[in-house]
Parts: sequence; C-alpha cells; structure tokens
Amino acid sequence: MRHGLLRHRLAPATDAATAPELAERILLALAAAHPDADLVWLDSGVGARTGRSFLSVDGARLPLDASVPVLPQLRAALAAMAAPAADSSLFRDAPDPAPPLGLVGWFGYEFGDETMGMPAPATPPAHRASWLAVDRGLVLDHVSGSLDLVALDAAGTGWSGELADWRARMLAVVEGARRASAPPPVDPAPRTARWRDDDARYAELVRQCQEAIREGEAYQLCLTSAATVGEPGDAIELYRRVRRASPAHHGALLRIGGATLVSASPETFLRVEPEPGPGGGLRARTRPIKGTRPRGADLDADAALIAELEASDKERAENLMIVDLMRNDLSRVSELGSVVVTGLLEVESYAQVHQLVSTVEGRLRAGLDALDAIAACFPAGSMTGAPKRRAIELLAAWEGAPRGVYSGAFGYLAVDGSADLAMVIRSILVADGVATIGAGGGITALSEPEAEVAEMRLKARSLLTALGVRDEPDARPERTADPQ
Repeated sequence: MRHGLLRHRLAPATDAATAPELAERILLALAAAHPDADLVWLDSGVGARTGRSFLSVDGARLPLDASVPVLPQLRAALAAMAAPAADSSLFRDAPDPAPPLGLVGWFGYEFGDETMGMPAPATPPAHRASWLAVDRGLVLDHVSGSLDLVALDAAGTGWSGELADWRARMLAVVEGARRASAPPPVDPAPRTARWRDDDARYAELVRQCQEAIREGEAYQLCLTSAATVGEPGDAIELYRRVRRASPAHHGALLRIGGATLVSASPETFLRVEPEPGPGGGLRARTRPIKGTRPRGADLDADAALIAELEASDKERAENLMIVDLMRNDLSRVSELGSVVVTGLLEVESYAQVHQLVSTVEGRLRAGLDALDAIAACFPAGSMTGAPKRRAIELLAAWEGAPRGVYSGAFGYLAVDGSADLAMVIRSILVADGVATIGAGGGITALSEPEAEVAEMRLKARSLLTALGVRDEPDARPERTADPQ
C-alpha cells in the first residue's frame, strides 16, 4: 500500500441543514471524552451554505523554540509529516477540498517581528505563535452532509494497529452524537468589561492618527483597542453562543495548551491552493476587509446602509489603499504579472455588519509555498495601515500594549501545500481566567472620531454579549483620555 491519506466514509448527516448541529454534538462528545486535550474545530458556522467542519482532539503540540524563528520550525514540522508520501499522490482519495491535515494553530500580531524584522512588544510565547501537528480528524461537509474520518498513513499500513483503534473510537463517538440531543447553550452570567481606552481616549487617538496622516507619515492607520472580561466561563459554551449569534465562514474553536481562541472571523488573510492541471503551481489569495456599516432594523434600512457603504468615499479609499498594499506584498512572492484584483469593493453581509471586501491573488513563484507567502504578507495590511512599517511603529506607540493573538491569523497549513488562514478579528482569546477581545478600525483623513468609536464598539458588541456583558461602552476604563 502506498503511503498517503486514509479515508473512511460514514453515513451522512440526515440532511445538509443538520450538519452544523451534528458537528457541535460531535465536538461536545469529543470534549467530554478528552477534557484536557488540545482541541480543533474549524467551522464555517451555523446555517452555512458552503464550507465544512474539521474536528480533532489528537493533535500534538509543537514545542516551538522561542529563541529561533518560527517559520523554519513550521517548515521542518510539515516536511516531517509529509515525508512518507514524498513519492506518491498524498491525497489521492481526499474529499474535495482536501482535509486540513498538517499544522493547525495561530500567529499572534507580535509574530510580525519575524516577518518584518522590527521590534515588537513582549507577549507570552503562546500568544505569539501556537501550533498543533494534526494527522487525523473528522471532516463534515455542511452542504452535502457527508462525514469522513481522515488520517495520514505515515506507516503505509492502512487502517491497522493504532489507527484502527482510533477509527473505532471515533465511530463510537459519531454514533453516540447522532443519537444525542445537545442541550441549548448555557446562558452567560452577567459580567463587566474593562476597556483599555474609554471613548474619549479612543477618539483622541483617532485625531492623533489623522494628524500623522496630514503630516505625510501614513495614508491609513488601523487603530485598535481591547476589552477584558474576568472569569469568562467555559470556552466551549462561549463558542456555542458565538456561532449562533455570528455565523461566519471562518469560525473556530482552537484550544492549545492554556489558551483557547473563539472566532467568528469574516476575513480571509491567505488561502493557498494548488492550481488545476499539470505543473499548475500554487495560487495565493487574500481578501482584505475595509469599510463597515451596521445591519439595519428592517429590509429598507438594511438596503440604505449598504448603499451608503458602497457610496462612501472614505470607505472606498480605505479599502483601495489596503488592496494596493496587499498587491505589493503578494508581488514579492508571485510570478511577474500574475497578481490581479479579482474582486473589488464588494459588499458582504453578516449578522451584525455589512463589510466592504476586495480580493487579490497571485501565482506563487516556482519553489515558493504558503510559508513564503506568510513571510511576505504578515501582518496583514488591513490590520496595520499603509505604509506598513511606519504604521506599525506609530500604532505601537499609541496603543501602548501588545495586541497578542488579535490582529494575527489562524487556520491550517496542510501537508499537501494548501493553506487557509483567517484574520483574528471578531474573536475572543480565553487564557488565565480572562477573556480578551480586540476591536478597531481603519483611520483615514476623512474619518470622524465619534463614528470610529462607534464602529469599534459595534465590532466587539456581539462578542461581549456572548460573554454576558451588558452594553456599557465606557465601563471601568483602564486608562482615560489625556487631560487637555
């Protein structure tokens, strides 16, 4: 038997509508059976018309050495996982798209010190980068309802030995989940948020950004703040509430060590896929978001807000500047002339907001891969501003604290060369008994400080609600506006 991918097809979910709910029941069963295990749930959300869930509790935490660069360590780990299949078609029996077997985890914003060669504020090593080597799991398609157990066949012996035992355990978990009915998510206890900046302070920082723009130091600056909530409760219950309130194409529940990332991200940082045909190479795609409006109270109000977003000179300029930045970043690793804008200023609507989204893609040069694209593009321009280096310097001075996992990227780097990384936005990090939410927005010369405050609060509101926080925009600020 050739080495490669093993796949065991199970009976599908009853219908596509039940697939996301079945994924949740399987997750609950896995978590109950492995309460202390690292946990992966890459999830396209409740009610999704496309996408899938990938679940695993069998990942091995990578012992990343903080004294050396991260990317070479990830490259070595991927090479070791793919080595048994070096002379074969690794995913010859794979579902389409291939499963995310390889590395799953996140890069925090301060990992940018490696890709940019710039100093960054100190942050816990696990917040800078945390990754699992995941060689098996369950794939549930949200459209067809299909269920597959998948595993890398490193020994070339098929479903035998330890893999046979794992398959038997997973079959029992799935059958138990089919028969179970998950209880509704537990309502959160009332909690209070502590913001790093109150409204007046954040508005003042917006004005400082605009002064820097007027002085020619930047074109756009992505200013952020953060809120913390103590004793946030069970992270799995938290994610169950989040995925119902804010379904997104890059939902996730990732528990790695003592930190859990809960995300309903609407933004793709990088997606790398093999191009079809012989010698097709790899294509990298990024989809920056810039431009936000809230959802309307009814259909007419919703349509008016979409029209306002589409017509806004400020929002269009904000988006176009980041498109130009990402074109430049991708061109550093793409074939000459292959970088193109395939979608421009398109409106995407989510449960709480409308967003203005563009798509930039390019064909990676021969010999380059997803890790090279990350090195060229991280941190994402949509979370820094332009020009990127000066924006990072200015924002570090004004924000006065590390961003941690927020503003970074999470997802997978697969052994077949594909990758899918989302921005860590609309996300909660639960660690050390504290939940942290980052939020912010792009500042341009046309920004209105009070409107920027409102947008920043809007982006955090549904996450705070899931944590049990009432609408208290100025609750217990950690620092206040500078006296004038």
